[in-house]
Amino acid sequence: MKKAIIIGATSGLGKELAKLLAKNDYLVGITGRRTELLNNIEAENPKLYRIKSFDITEIEIIETKLNELTAELGGIDLLILSSGIGNINTDLDFEIDKKTIETNVLGFTCVLDWAFNHFKKQQHGHLVVISSIAGIRGNKNSTSYNATKAYQINYLEGLRQKAKQLKMKINVTDIRPGFINTDMAKGDGLFWVASVEKAGKQIYKSILKKKEIVYVTKRWGIIASILKRIPNFIYDKM
Repeated sequence: MKKAIIIGATSGLGKELAKLLAKNDYLVGITGRRTELLNNIEAENPKLYRIKSFDITEIEIIETKLNELTAELGGIDLLILSSGIGNINTDLDFEIDKKTIETNVLGFTCVLDWAFNHFKKQQHGHLVVISSIAGIRGNKNSTSYNATKAYQINYLEGLRQKAKQLKMKINVTDIRPGFINTDMAKGDGLFWVASVEKAGKQIYKSILKKKEIVYVTKRWGIIASILKRIPNFIYDKM
C-alpha cells in the first residue's frame, strides 16, 4: 500500500484528493488546523487515514509534525500541498498581505524543503502542489496572492531542476487551477468554475501520470497561454 500526506485536507481540493487516494489503495495522512474536520474524514474509514492537526504557518513545528505523521504511516511516497489563502485586497491592507505571505510563502517553503529533503534521503518520491494560474501575471486587486503564486511556480521549477540534477526518481508536479467551486474562488465575473469533484479527478489522473505542469480544468491552459502573450500596455488596463 502506498503512503501519502496531504497538507490542507479539511476542505476543498485537499479533502477531495484525500478521498480519491483512500479509494485507490493509499494510506493517507491528512493535516489541517481544524481538528474536528480531520476527525470527520478519518471516521469515514479509520483504517485508511492518519491525522495530524497543525497550521501551515506554524513553521517552528512543521518538521516535527511531518516526521511524526510519516512514522505513523510507515513511510511516504507522495506529498500534496493543498493549503493556501487568497483574498481581494484592493486597499493594500498589510495584515491581509502578511497572512498571505505567511501561508503561501513561508509555510509553503517550510513544507517543500522538508518534503524534498526527505525524498532526497530515500531517493524517490512525488511532490505535488496546488499553485494557481494567478501566478502567471500580477493583479491589481490581489497583488500579494498573485505574487505568492508566482513564487510557488518558480520554486517548484527550481526543485524540478534539482531532482533532475540528482538523477533521482523525485517528481515535482505544479497544479495550476483556474476557478474551482471552493472558498478560494472570490471576486466578480467568475467563469469556467469547475466542481471540486471534476477538478479532483483531473488532478488525480495527473498525479498518476507524474506530469510536471497541469492546468485544471484543462481549458485553463488556453487562458494561461493568452495571459503570457498579452502586451503590458494592454494588460495594465484590464
